[in-house]
Amino acid sequence: MATVFHMRFARSPAPPPSAAMPAPADYADDEARLAAVRARDARADGQFVYSVKTTGVYCRPSCAARPAKRENLAFHDTCAQAEAAGFRPCKRCQPDQASQAERRAALVAAACRAIDAADPAGSSVPDLAALAAGAGLSRFHFHRVFKEVTGVTPRAYAQARRAERLRAGLPGSGSVTAAMYDAGYNSSGRFYAESQQVLGMQPADYRDGGSGSVIRFAVGACSLGSILVAATPKGVCAILLGDDPDALLQDLQDRFPKAELKGGERDFEQWMAQVVGLVEAPAQGLALPLDVRGTAFQQRVWEALRAIPPGSTASYAEIARRIGAPKAVRAVAQACAANALAVAIPCHRVVKSDGALSGYRWGVERKRKLLQREAA
Repeated sequence: MATVFHMRFARSPAPPPSAAMPAPADYADDEARLAAVRARDARADGQFVYSVKTTGVYCRPSCAARPAKRENLAFHDTCAQAEAAGFRPCKRCQPDQASQAERRAALVAAACRAIDAADPAGSSVPDLAALAAGAGLSRFHFHRVFKEVTGVTPRAYAQARRAERLRAGLPGSGSVTAAMYDAGYNSSGRFYAESQQVLGMQPADYRDGGSGSVIRFAVGACSLGSILVAATPKGVCAILLGDDPDALLQDLQDRFPKAELKGGERDFEQWMAQVVGLVEAPAQGLALPLDVRGTAFQQRVWEALRAIPPGSTASYAEIARRIGAPKAVRAVAQACAANALAVAIPCHRVVKSDGALSGYRWGVERKRKLLQREAA
């Protein structure tokens, strides 16, 4: 049975201008720096500069100038050090100025601020042409840069901000209609068409704090410790792992503070058994519907995770490239950490670029065991 996705959208992630930037220690010795220069590795920009004795200039590691001989190269931690040694900045790569990635991130951040600051109920919400003009780019180029930096399109970002305003405004609003217009929805038809995805329930129920929603759950044990499985009428909404059953239940209550939680239902134990079976044998998959709740960006990351075959792994950088946002490595890691559906959305299959295991929401040792089971 194919897994069914029910999506909710929240605020898109803030632009991560340095998401793909490695730590300075990655270029701590001259051999690593030389390799970065030979590869014109833009990730090394900002970590160091190199000077060329025969030309008297210093450059970024990513400079497109013809490679110089090793004996004519020297490395400097900062532009100031290079200039103190008597070198001048390269006119081609302009190492003393902000990098292209930094300039793009600044333009996108300004566009996001313009969207955030606009009056949602008025006509001042900037369209793509206005945003592109403000950035000094063509519409096509701006759209591509915005998506590359943030992982979502300008339209998706604006829609997510509108959804966030709706969720924030509904609980204290005098009516659903007032909250709808205050958030920037110009027609009730569009609002109600999107409300289930945006809120996960009827607007009136959300306004009452989710008090009308019912979530079934069960807490049990598996080979990885305690496990909690919860589901809305749309599908499984949480698979939580840990050591303390009470802590897992508290986590569920914090997620749905006013929902009616129902435990101990005999028919739900069949769902619980299927999820436990997934934990014991992750490669078998889960033949249950999922109620997946996250931002537009998180949804893209999680779908990419589900495409990783059992027994295989991918790095955060690879996932970022697969979703068309190669610079959003840090945002990908954050999306993995926000996943509330352990194993069903296999964030345990994401590792560091060198293959080492990195942080896992439910503990690195559990991650190791899940990967070992898939590799068996």
